[in-house]
Amino acid sequence: MGSSRVDGRAVGELRPVRITRSYLNTAPGSALIEMGHTKVICTACVENAVPPFRAGFGSGWLTAEYAMLPGCSARRIPRDGGRPNGRSQAIQRLIGRSLRLAVDLERLGERTIYIV
Repeated sequence: MGSSRVDGRAVGELRPVRITRSYLNTAPGSALIEMGHTKVICTACVENAVPPFRAGFGSGWLTAEYAMLPGCSARRIPRDGGRPNGRSQAIQRLIGRSLRLAVDLERLGERTIYIV
């Protein structure tokens, strides 16, 4: 096994992570997350309602949206036009499911957290 990568990191070494909180002033919660050259902007907001399939149970919901912007890779990625492609949809589901495991939806009450 090689002892380092092209960028000089050891095989088991992670890229440095930097998180800038309150990155956007237009969202109740936001962060810029950087790992090497990868940059992700995340926002969060809460709505005092749940989707119809959760209504009346007294617990909340968390959902996520994900999209790569054109120009974020060497090959231009076209916009989804409001409908995510298969890869984006799978990533969206993975993010939502992972975060729902970390949130006590019962304590949230009938509210929805949107992660975008």
